[in-house]
Amino acid sequence: MDKPFSQACENNKHPILEVLRHYLTQPGTLLEVGSGTGQHAAFLATQLPHIQWQPSDVAEHLPGINLWCRDAGQTNLREPVAFDVMQTNPGPPAHDHLYSANTLHIMSWPAVESFFKLIPDLVNPAGYVFFYGPFKYQGKFTSPSNADFDSWLKQRGAHQGIREFEAITDLADSAGLNLIEDVRMPANNQTLVWQKRVR
Repeated sequence: MDKPFSQACENNKHPILEVLRHYLTQPGTLLEVGSGTGQHAAFLATQLPHIQWQPSDVAEHLPGINLWCRDAGQTNLREPVAFDVMQTNPGPPAHDHLYSANTLHIMSWPAVESFFKLIPDLVNPAGYVFFYGPFKYQGKFTSPSNADFDSWLKQRGAHQGIREFEAITDLADSAGLNLIEDVRMPANNQTLVWQKRVR
C-alpha cells in the first residue's frame, strides 16, 4: 500500500512545530489523538527528539500511520495504537502532553464531549494540551472560506462542522484545563494551548 498523503498536513506542519517548540522544552511523552495519515507524527517526532511521541487513531488508519512512522525511523516515535474516543474500553495511559489536529470538526459533537471527558485520564498534571483546527468565535466564522468549509463538512456528514470556541472552552474547563494561548495560524486555523491544572 502507498503511504496516505494530505497536502494540508504538509502545509501546516512547520507553523504547528513552532507553537509546540515554545512549550515542549523538556523531555517528556506526548499522545497524539487522531494521527490521520501519520505525516504529523513522523515530522514532529523528528523535529522534537526529546519527546516520546505516541500516535493513535481508529484501527482502520493504523496501517497508513505505520508506513510513515517506519520510514521516519525515529527511536522516539512509537508504534501507533488504536484509540477511539467513543470506546468504553480503557484508553491509552496518561502522557505528559496531548496533541490533536483537525479532529474536532470531523468528530460528532457527542464524540467531542466524550474526548474531553477522557482528557483528565490521558494527561498528567501540568501537561500541555494542543488542539489545531478552525473554530468559530461568538457564533461567527473567522473567514468566508471557513464558512464555505463548514457548509462542505455538513454536506459530507451532518455530524461534522466547525466548533464554537466558547463551547470547546467550557468542555476544557470541565476537564481541568486552563487556556494558556490561542494562536492564530495560517489558512484561518488556530492552535489552542491548554495546561492541565494541578489539583
